[in-house]
Amino acid sequence: MAKRPKTPDLPPPPKAAPRKPGRPTSAKPRAKAPPRPAAAAPEPAPKPSEKLRFAPPPPPTSEVTRTMIETLSLNLARAAMTAQSAIAEAALSQADRPAALSADPFNVGPAMTQVMAGLASRPDKLFAAQADLFNRYLDLWAGATRRAAGEAAPEPSKDKRFKDPAWSENPMFDVMRQSYLISADWMNGLVSSVEDVDPRTKRRAEFFTKLLTDAFSPSNFLASNPAALKAMADTNGESLVKGMQNFAADLERGMGKLKISQADYGRFEVGVNVATAPGQVVWRDELFELIQYDAATGTQRAIPLLIFPPWINKFYILDLQPENSMIRWLSAQGFTVFVCSWVNPDRDKADWNFDQYLEKGIYRAIDKVLEQSGAERLNAVGYCIGGTLLGAALAHMAAKGDDRVNAATFFAAQHDFAEAGDLLLFTDEHWLNEIEQQMDAAGGVLPGAAMADTFNALRANDLIWSFFVSNYLMGKDPPAFDLLFWNADQTRMPKALHLNYLRSMYGQNLLSQGKFRIGGLTVDLSKVKIPLYFQASREDHIAPMNSVYRSARAFAGADVTLTLAGSGHIAGVVNPPAAAKYQHWINPALPPTLAEWQAGAAEHPGSWWNHWAAWLHARAGDMVPARDPAKGPLKPIEPAPGSYVKVKS
Repeated sequence: MAKRPKTPDLPPPPKAAPRKPGRPTSAKPRAKAPPRPAAAAPEPAPKPSEKLRFAPPPPPTSEVTRTMIETLSLNLARAAMTAQSAIAEAALSQADRPAALSADPFNVGPAMTQVMAGLASRPDKLFAAQADLFNRYLDLWAGATRRAAGEAAPEPSKDKRFKDPAWSENPMFDVMRQSYLISADWMNGLVSSVEDVDPRTKRRAEFFTKLLTDAFSPSNFLASNPAALKAMADTNGESLVKGMQNFAADLERGMGKLKISQADYGRFEVGVNVATAPGQVVWRDELFELIQYDAATGTQRAIPLLIFPPWINKFYILDLQPENSMIRWLSAQGFTVFVCSWVNPDRDKADWNFDQYLEKGIYRAIDKVLEQSGAERLNAVGYCIGGTLLGAALAHMAAKGDDRVNAATFFAAQHDFAEAGDLLLFTDEHWLNEIEQQMDAAGGVLPGAAMADTFNALRANDLIWSFFVSNYLMGKDPPAFDLLFWNADQTRMPKALHLNYLRSMYGQNLLSQGKFRIGGLTVDLSKVKIPLYFQASREDHIAPMNSVYRSARAFAGADVTLTLAGSGHIAGVVNPPAAAKYQHWINPALPPTLAEWQAGAAEHPGSWWNHWAAWLHARAGDMVPARDPAKGPLKPIEPAPGSYVKVKS
């Protein structure tokens, strides 16, 4: 077995006072002044009427300058050697692993070939694009000339990558920024303008061109990032040493693969300072734990509420902190709240499919909630893929005449996948074969990190490059952010279930067409007759609002209410009224297109939760004495949040 390379020891850098933060050119620390000659006359004391004046500090002595240069040089060497050692260790740790399954797992090469062929077939369009690029650069050079002649600096950029004032105040960095934006916009626009190419192929080329141009932003490189250079100068290189230590730690955490830290994971513990709503696990089997939460009111609605979160993530996104916990809020509204906490599946469930998650998940959870509450019917909630499964289950129940679900709510859930957004790019057969091999290599489950990488790629600037710059180039510690801690707390997925989901839903869109088979039946969403509430988010990149709208209309036989929330897949859902953030839109009609619905929708400030709660109260029966989880037929097993949610991938 090869030994890990050892980082050569360097002498510790000499002690030197750090530069004053804020300006790379701030005055250097002064050397101790020599004693005055004995014969020198004392300076007269200032008169009381005179103001004291302080002379500017003298420039640093050559000795101080030399010490600072030595410190900076040694720190740069330490940073370089830390990075080289970490990369060497990562290479050794990966040496015994099989090579990548494919040099082009996302099948980008053929897509780009078709796009380039399309552009080549229209030379006039290509020449026009080149002329446009040349004109844009002429404008940039003209602006730079005016700037050199004394024209005022432009306004700071609204692009978060270039928020540091130096990007606009410093002419060199301003030109660098504008040059990059011109080139990136031109390249992305050129790919988008191609004609006579399959729309999905074109979208694949657009997506990966955007990934490429984002990666080459000058903000992602030390030498061209003024904020990182300033931090390095202010700290005499210590920021870069810390950054490379962060880099080495992330490589080690990823066992040779870079796993960028998005949060200070040591600051949070499930059940201690996240997922702390009081309750009891009242049922546990091989697939889920059923949690019943304590009552927060003296009376509760007779019809209990059962929440099915996605099994792609853990349920406590709905219970991060007391102030933003949907579970606590629902309890305070007078609902009996149950949550299905899915197991983090391992190899023993590689062959489990939608049938098992229907029978041993949805149906068994319904049975246990009704047994525990003494109710005859319940209301259900499905979030994301949990909502996809719940929708299929409702169609299955409709086919069997099972009416135990009184009403259902869907958060950011899709049932019609025709316009499912950029995740469609990850579901062609080439990629599915690739991911199947990954799951086989992992023993029949998709590792949690694989799905996290996919979601991060959908928002690369926010979820990859911003942390790359902050953690590595700036040497900052990751933030103590509960949402990002949850985002990194990943789960695995069974091979059979995940491939079926990708192929049947994203690939063939069978559920919305009445062709999806589950539990021995081919189910039809239009047969569902119970009241349904759909929530979509305007900026959702995982379940796009148009896809959710199409899904709502797929339940043609149901009484459907749809609300559109501001923000995205998480913040659009988890938005407590007390926060007074974002907005939501309501329209009781459900016309053929989302554009028509938006045209007739009324905008309301703040959270949509109160609107949903009113809808839910009207469908949750009379008030009854509050239910105590410890006094039901199902005996408590352990306090919430249970054990399954604490299992790490």
